[in-house]
Amino acid sequence: MLQRLLCSLALGLCLALPAKVYALDTPRFVDLQGKEGVRLVAGARAAPIVVGKDEFPGVLRAARDLQRDIQAVTGRTPQWQTAAAAGSDAIIVGTLGRHALIDALARQGKIDTRSLAGQWEGFLIQTVADPVPGVKRALVIAGSDKRGTIYGIYTLSEQIGVSPWHWWADVPVARHAALSVPLDTRLMDKPAVQYRGIFLNDEAPALTNWAKERFGGFNRKFYERIFELMLRLRANYLWPAMWGSAFYDDDKSNGELADTMGIVMGTSHHEPMMRAQQEWARHGKGPWDYNRNADTLRDFWAGGLRNTRDYEKVITMAMRGDGDEPMSESANVDLLERIVRDQRALIQQELGRDPASVPQLWALYKEVQDYYEKGMRVPDDMLLLWCDDNWGNIRRLPTPEERKRSGGAGVYYHFDYVGGPRSYKWLNVTQIAKVWEQMNLANEYGANRLWIVNVGDLKPMEVPTEFFLTYAWNPSAWPADKLPAYLEGWAAREFGAQHAGRIAAIVERYTRYNARRRPEQLAPDTYSLTAYDEAERVVNDYNALVLEAQQVGKALPKAVQDAYFQLVEYPVRASANALDMWVSAGRNAQYARQGRASTNDMAARVRRLFAHDAELTRAYHGARGGKWKHMMSQTRFGYTNWAQPYRDVMPAVAELRLPDPAAPGGIGAADRMGVVVQGSQAVWPAYGLQHMTLPALDVFERQPRYLELFNRSGEPFEYAVKASHPWIRLSHATGRIDKQQRILVDVDWDAVPAGRSEAELTVSGPDGGRVSVKVPVHKPADLSPQSAQGHVESRGVVAIEAEHFSRAHAPSGRGWLRIPGYGQTLSGMTTTPGAAPALTPVDGMRLEYDVHLFRGGDIKLHAVLGPTLKFQPGKGFRFAVSIDDGPVQEVNVHADESEQYWNRMVSDGVAKFTTTHRIERPGRHTVKFWALDPGLVLQRLVIDAGGLQPSYLGPPESPYYPVREAARP
Repeated sequence: MLQRLLCSLALGLCLALPAKVYALDTPRFVDLQGKEGVRLVAGARAAPIVVGKDEFPGVLRAARDLQRDIQAVTGRTPQWQTAAAAGSDAIIVGTLGRHALIDALARQGKIDTRSLAGQWEGFLIQTVADPVPGVKRALVIAGSDKRGTIYGIYTLSEQIGVSPWHWWADVPVARHAALSVPLDTRLMDKPAVQYRGIFLNDEAPALTNWAKERFGGFNRKFYERIFELMLRLRANYLWPAMWGSAFYDDDKSNGELADTMGIVMGTSHHEPMMRAQQEWARHGKGPWDYNRNADTLRDFWAGGLRNTRDYEKVITMAMRGDGDEPMSESANVDLLERIVRDQRALIQQELGRDPASVPQLWALYKEVQDYYEKGMRVPDDMLLLWCDDNWGNIRRLPTPEERKRSGGAGVYYHFDYVGGPRSYKWLNVTQIAKVWEQMNLANEYGANRLWIVNVGDLKPMEVPTEFFLTYAWNPSAWPADKLPAYLEGWAAREFGAQHAGRIAAIVERYTRYNARRRPEQLAPDTYSLTAYDEAERVVNDYNALVLEAQQVGKALPKAVQDAYFQLVEYPVRASANALDMWVSAGRNAQYARQGRASTNDMAARVRRLFAHDAELTRAYHGARGGKWKHMMSQTRFGYTNWAQPYRDVMPAVAELRLPDPAAPGGIGAADRMGVVVQGSQAVWPAYGLQHMTLPALDVFERQPRYLELFNRSGEPFEYAVKASHPWIRLSHATGRIDKQQRILVDVDWDAVPAGRSEAELTVSGPDGGRVSVKVPVHKPADLSPQSAQGHVESRGVVAIEAEHFSRAHAPSGRGWLRIPGYGQTLSGMTTTPGAAPALTPVDGMRLEYDVHLFRGGDIKLHAVLGPTLKFQPGKGFRFAVSIDDGPVQEVNVHADESEQYWNRMVSDGVAKFTTTHRIERPGRHTVKFWALDPGLVLQRLVIDAGGLQPSYLGPPESPYYPVREAARP
């Protein structure tokens, strides 16, 4: 699969993949067996690295990294040459116009740089025969500019086996005795998005304390590591750490280092004119208010331009309130436009250049976007940086008219956030499918000049960070259907191909589970403790993933254990542990209400899980000899509002003092046994409760149901369960209960009569305690699993995953697209192209789902969509639904613009909408989902035919029988 993926990129020669895959976003061109071609390393000889005398210092530094990388892989150190000495093979590295030998090769036609010259960050990697007298073969890495050459160098480093994360995640370098490149290799590449960057933000306490201990702070030594990682990932733009830091003020050499290495610097969305907020706190005078303190602010901003006069940068313009707060109430459009005019005058004054020639951005963050929508405008040469809602949903994208602006547009995105409705900054909670869906829209709508993402402390966000930057480099290389292959390629590069598929699946699943509800937002009642066994299922699924991750980890070589723990095992185990703790706290409260003897056991479980979280953190700090001490130290338990708690707080637990049946006034013998049935909160014995009823056993589901018997005292007791019909199957008919016992109830489907049946269980306990439990059984005479098509109602519900449609219809030029791994449960279905005009139902853009219902009447249809925001002006995006040939009901997904609705939507990670329909008869029906506006993503549909129970994720998918005549798009 991965080999086909790399070939499809069509960037150059595609070779057969070795057991370990080192290239992620370029085709393989290095042969690790040292076969015929340019021999980078053969025997005791390493091909020398030939650099130009006038080369950029940043290129020379990257070439030194290549020298060290080759030595790390092969044990052979290439010589460093400024002129090609006689020898069999060489590596020639340089920038057009800065390397005489490369320029000569271009003039002689030995390398074709016509399409490379003048490109932004382009590079060429090509083998050349007889490049100069005495040199038989050469691998040439030529860049159109400084960064182009650097990216070409680090592309070769990745190809020979050095992960971009070799230092930042301790990914080991695999050893090889020989390296070569086939003689017909030619690869040319350049980025699609001009500026591709990260923002180190919300960096205290973890990253801040780690940097202080390891480097002494956010200084040159720290940033050299950051810059190298960025360049290996083909990033070029940084907003530096800023909570308590000032990039240019903390270490006066930071700016020079960035410019030397090739990093374009900026400042965050609320720090204008290349000055950090902390610089104002340290050196500013008076209020941060342009109405009252304009002269002081202009002098302050002018200093920022002087400090960075000779450095490459994108200048953040305009103004927000101090400390990333909204502007004062007195602020207005005229004032902000005046601020921008004055700032551009300062650019002219301090830099001596036409402001139109100096890269600038205006970050339309939160209320600043409101100023734009009210009519504020800036010169067309300024980049408009649109923003997401801090939860990964882009608030606005350019209209066709806005796409004509010369300055272009970009997106500021988030993998981490401090703010409402709840901060999230501990672990990776981002699905790459979600990133793909939103940034694909950004690309289609022309917001593709600059992409920057808030990565928090960086360390927990390795996977989405690399995907974000890889996608920014070449969106067309990664269509939605290749997202699984991306993760598999990443896993193969870091850990080898043998277990790459399993590791990719683990990462996809844990990010899906975390995205359902951020760990910081979990509560004892997030997942239903009764409906659909939801809480039990999500905990079991996550704990099964822990076992899978640990099994894979044990099968990996010892050399990769530290990297695997950081990148895969720790986030899986820590997240699963947190979920288990919160659900166990919910169970503890439930058991206390029911009077279960196991209440105290569940309280002890919560304490163990809380303690285990600290153990996992200590294990992380101990990895690589303590290299990552302070990382993962972000508090995550005990939130009461958006602000992080000062210390982690364990969920509250209850403990019971169990009665002694033999003691005077103790619990009655008949009350010692408690009974609950699956899906119900009712407990027997209870006043007025004469009998209990299990959820119906269904021939299409063929899943057992259960009841639980539990002790409400400290004295064990005997029980017995008797069935009224011989075709009932019980996992336990008699036994002794110390704490509790789950009894599975199933049937012999061959012996069950057709139609609706009802059996009865009689549960007997101590001293004559007895309760009857009804067992409904559903086996319709006119429908069987063999004859069913589509989704079949079960327990009054039909739950449908969006990708399991029966038919797809689309007009010419439009299509349906499956986004694998998107959303809460399985995937998402969206429409293409993303930037397309709206449709009407007459256009026929719809998905059809065949369902079988067992009764007529009114039903409710729940549509579950991704939390897409109204990223284009207008009334809101719409879809429509209908059943059979019934009325087509349009739904405006943005009709509710309240903060309460947004809080709920981003917390849940989905948007839910309900319509009511009339079904005249039971039997087969067709549910139709009509796409009217582009940009929406359908995750699932749920029909409530009278049995839907409240739950977080909704019911599991109903029995599904693919329609045999289904037409797939």
